[in-house]
Amino acid sequence: MYRVAATSLRRHLKGYGGKLRSTGYSTSAAVATKASNGGLFSWLTGETSRSLPPLDIPLSGVALPDPVPDHVETSKTKITTLPNGLKVASEMLSVCASSIGLYLDCGSIHETPLSSGASHLLERMAFKSTTNRSHFRIVREVEAIGGNVGASASREQMGYTFDALKTYVPQMVELLVDCVRNPAFLDWEVNEELRKVKAELGELSNNPQGLLLEAIHSAGYSGALAYPLLAPEAALNRLDGAILEEFVAENYTAPRMVLAASGVEHEELLSVAEPLLSDLPKVPRPEEPKSIYVGGDFRRHGESAGTHVAIAFEVPGGWQTERDAIVLTVLQMLMGGGGSFSAGGPGKGMHSRLYLRVLNEYQQIQSFSAFNSIFNNTGLFGIYASTSPDFVPKAVEIAAKELLSIASPGQVSQVQLDRAKKTTKSAVLMNLESRMIASEDIGRQILTYGERKPVEQFLKVVDEITLDDITKISQKIISSPLTMASYGDVLNVPSYESVSSIFHAK
Repeated sequence: MYRVAATSLRRHLKGYGGKLRSTGYSTSAAVATKASNGGLFSWLTGETSRSLPPLDIPLSGVALPDPVPDHVETSKTKITTLPNGLKVASEMLSVCASSIGLYLDCGSIHETPLSSGASHLLERMAFKSTTNRSHFRIVREVEAIGGNVGASASREQMGYTFDALKTYVPQMVELLVDCVRNPAFLDWEVNEELRKVKAELGELSNNPQGLLLEAIHSAGYSGALAYPLLAPEAALNRLDGAILEEFVAENYTAPRMVLAASGVEHEELLSVAEPLLSDLPKVPRPEEPKSIYVGGDFRRHGESAGTHVAIAFEVPGGWQTERDAIVLTVLQMLMGGGGSFSAGGPGKGMHSRLYLRVLNEYQQIQSFSAFNSIFNNTGLFGIYASTSPDFVPKAVEIAAKELLSIASPGQVSQVQLDRAKKTTKSAVLMNLESRMIASEDIGRQILTYGERKPVEQFLKVVDEITLDDITKISQKIISSPLTMASYGDVLNVPSYESVSSIFHAK
């Protein structure tokens, strides 16, 4: 992206030749040197107007800097593995702030029937009291340096992040490690968060799309990925500090941790982190719990304005089949979709396939969009729709036809594919300009691949994607068993067998 900007600037200034290196030129703020009569202003005031000199006349005493180089070397990600197996990784950026995160190969797939819901509760317990600090002290320390902290839990990974000015890197790392390694799990704090989780579950009906995304995993998989990411209500009376302590002791081990930073010198990060993390025991990294995609159906009647339906299929290989995962990312961008009213500005998303072919044609549909949920070795891809109860059969039929269409040769144009590829690259590059997203990208890639793959590799794969690739990945997806999930007024939702037969008869 640097080359694009630099080349554009150079082309604009090309006509001025080598003089740009040593001389400056007049601007609109320069003092006029030549008088001329005429013009509206002089007619009104009776004064003479003065014309500015041409912009190619040098101004004495003004020197311009050297032009931007054609290529700016991107910062390399440096990785150091400590003797206990924990990885420390960073990239340097020319910014005043830094983002540091501790990422763990741990999520709801590692839970047991006894610890079900632990990941969700641990996310809410992040940065609470530790054996060394009270929650109040943690808040005051973060505020004192103007920092921001956060935590996130997913089915396969967890992350704890800290963002602040880079001059506070030692304080950031020390507090981050203390909160992850030494949580106190005080009874009153755990009980308070359990009450909040219960209230959150009670409001889940207000987020039908999130509810369906959760349900489609439990319906589509057998094994670890079928475990709920959100703490089930049955677990709220069972979870306590002792269960959380046991879960952390078992899963928060050195070989399953990555300390990742963006905007920090690697040697500085290593010098601060190593004494704090090197004493973690070296425990063999366990095999990832198994999950088998089987397909299935989930239906739940609820108090919702309308009916919400999702249909999905498996993405074999997940992130480990890197090229297919990238093709799928472009495919999702190509299909696009969203709400019937776009609140993101004029024309936002209007060029996508589902907007043009569905949302613009059927006013009964409130929302219609493609989604994916990719994991290390598998994933889901499908379409989510929200519509009135009487239009549900038609909406499901339309969703099925759209998935069949992209799997048919000649149904996707080169113009559509090129637009999706450019949009994908633009979105990824703009996101990576955020140091917080960059540090997360470092941590999660190292957990998955053991390294951080350069963004140039991703861009190269995107550029090489063809219409045939889109057709093949779509055919591979819809050849797997169907998974359906519906919520709201589900009486008119077509049966699982009838929808599945549409794809089997393709």
